[in-house]
Amino acid sequence: MNSNPVGWFEIYVEDMPRAQAFYESVLKVSLESLEDPSADKPQGAFSMMTFPSDMEHYGASGALVHMEGAPVGKNSTLVYFACEDCAVEAGRVVDAGGVLEKEKMAIGEYGFIALAIDTEGNMIGFHSQA
Repeated sequence: MNSNPVGWFEIYVEDMPRAQAFYESVLKVSLESLEDPSADKPQGAFSMMTFPSDMEHYGASGALVHMEGAPVGKNSTLVYFACEDCAVEAGRVVDAGGVLEKEKMAIGEYGFIALAIDTEGNMIGFHSQA
């Protein structure tokens, strides 16, 4: 492997407007609509809202995805969002409709993490060095 191990992520959601509002509120970002890559799907069966990204720098970008038939909230992959201080984003979770699962905690020389459940039942993480 000659590059970062993660090239993209997707978080499956049931209610796109609700999920979009949660992530925009907690992360203080604006998500953008991505065109349906499959024209043969029925209208509304598939939608994506992408996170801001800079493909020239370290890390992966990704999207919220609504796809009929794709289960939400029961995955075994945990996405950690990079933060300056993960306590800040964790502090916005409840007001945005989510559940704070684990407040900011130290993980030794690797910094700090906090864990949350989004409005769709997905567990997500926040990571910072401070």
